[in-house]
Amino acid sequence: MRFPAALAMAALYGCAAGGPDPRHDAAEFLKMYNEIDQRLLTALEQADWRASTDVNDQHTGERIGAESALAAFRGSRYVIESARKHLALRQSLSDLEFRQLDKILLNAAESPGTIPDVVQKKIEAEARLIARQDSFTFCLDRPAPPCRSVTPNEIDDVLVKSVNLAERRKIWEASKQSGVALKSGLATVRDLRNRAAKELGYTSFFHLQVADYGMTVAEMMQLMDRTLADMQPLYDQLHLYARRRLARRYKQTVPPKTLPAHWLPNRWGQQWEGLVETADLDPLFKDKSAEWIVQQSERFYTSLGMPPLPKSFWEKSDLYQLPPGAKRKKNTHASAWHIDRASDVRSLMSVIPNHRWFETSHHELGHIYYYMAYSNPKVPHVLREGMNRAFHEAVGDLIAIAARQEPYLRQIGVMPESMVMDPIQYLLSQALETVVFLPWSAGTMTHFEHDLYEKNLPEDQFNKTWWEYVEKYQGVVPPAPRGEQFCDACTKTHVIDDPAQYYDYALAFLIKYQLHSYIARNILKQDPHNCNYYGNKQVGEWLMGLLSAGATQDWRQMIKEKTGEEISSRPLLDYFQPLVEYLKTENAR
Repeated sequence: MRFPAALAMAALYGCAAGGPDPRHDAAEFLKMYNEIDQRLLTALEQADWRASTDVNDQHTGERIGAESALAAFRGSRYVIESARKHLALRQSLSDLEFRQLDKILLNAAESPGTIPDVVQKKIEAEARLIARQDSFTFCLDRPAPPCRSVTPNEIDDVLVKSVNLAERRKIWEASKQSGVALKSGLATVRDLRNRAAKELGYTSFFHLQVADYGMTVAEMMQLMDRTLADMQPLYDQLHLYARRRLARRYKQTVPPKTLPAHWLPNRWGQQWEGLVETADLDPLFKDKSAEWIVQQSERFYTSLGMPPLPKSFWEKSDLYQLPPGAKRKKNTHASAWHIDRASDVRSLMSVIPNHRWFETSHHELGHIYYYMAYSNPKVPHVLREGMNRAFHEAVGDLIAIAARQEPYLRQIGVMPESMVMDPIQYLLSQALETVVFLPWSAGTMTHFEHDLYEKNLPEDQFNKTWWEYVEKYQGVVPPAPRGEQFCDACTKTHVIDDPAQYYDYALAFLIKYQLHSYIARNILKQDPHNCNYYGNKQVGEWLMGLLSAGATQDWRQMIKEKTGEEISSRPLLDYFQPLVEYLKTENAR
């Protein structure tokens, strides 16, 4: 549906409404909004999919056009005034109607029609920036020609496996090249995002994104800081362990306080997988195909009593790494897509047969099954989302926890019975991914994006501020000073195309361990460190009861109702408690 047609339909609904029954008027408005929004959103998702799986100027242009149409409808003066009018009569609304109207206003704040020129500039600038990011070629010897290109998977492989510090530094520095090309564009879209958010009364774009949780900026930052404080003692022990371990690996002296960034097995130091060789599971997948990885992920969900993926998922998804010399470029970041907020679900991945992609595939299908669960008649279109944004990540991560459980790996024949896992070492390998992720997500990313939007951080302070937070929260420093010609924050895709929401991941970590603890202890009656969801229909039924609600329920109440306690870091800390004494003893040697 073209936008003028959508606006005409809205006008017809507006003329038909206005009777003496405000409840009827609200219902008619919501019916109109949901119908038009679904058509326009579907057109955008289809264009966005093409632009992400085949990056070129034409597809970028189509994305801009579709996004402009949706933004013009969502942010139209008619939609804003109608939603405000109905919300003013709160007592006449059901809870479901109130939630829809509240969400409609949040959507409008992304693209308020009262400043159409700003909205259009924002859409075009974001599309160009995303295309530049998705099509960027990393070169080992930039700027000297010719370019010795390396893929993100190749960069990650070197950082996980190489013990040559010169090679590691070279590949790490190559991984930061995209930031130079994206820096000025980020400053531009930041300004445009802030102008749009302020039009509807938010202090910044960051404030707008936090409002989706029903929280203030101060409340969100306090929650992040409290989580960091809870985790700090364990993180300090892990950090010291990593410094000692990596110094031995690279035959260097132990750094007294900070870790060089190129020592770490991840481009941003967000996870430290691979430090525990005994827990390296990549060899278990060397004889598997990329297709098997995704198919086994689906079997996990169907074993819980969930339906098979629709045929269209396999026909329309883009699941595997492009072959050398491919004529198209695609976004290599794993993602799940709900094209029409109904049955068209897809995934974009670059799967290769290793442990990381095994877990990632389980995670991404978690999003897909969440989409399928709340695509039901009880959930209106505008509320076909996660209970909050973090819930989607929590569900994916919850299944990733289940996918790494030893009984599951043995049951599906990946881990042979002859292979004996050291439970403490295996738990340590999980902590080096999970616990280490919190200073990155709740610390570095959240505080940088807070300053970027809330404090309108000057462009000539992007890199300085970034590395101040990396050192403060992660205890990581670059191998050499990084000046303002760089934008190392820009190399993280979320800063560009999923902005001001990275605290979602930190909250997701709290939620997933709370859900996992409940499932293991109360449904499976098993140790959370050594349990098996696979084949348990009761687990599937409990999960579907949680997932099928979409965004129709308050997320805090739902967590308390389903687990018996309010959101907290206690289950996460309990899960990793066996590590504390081990690390203290190990680090004292």
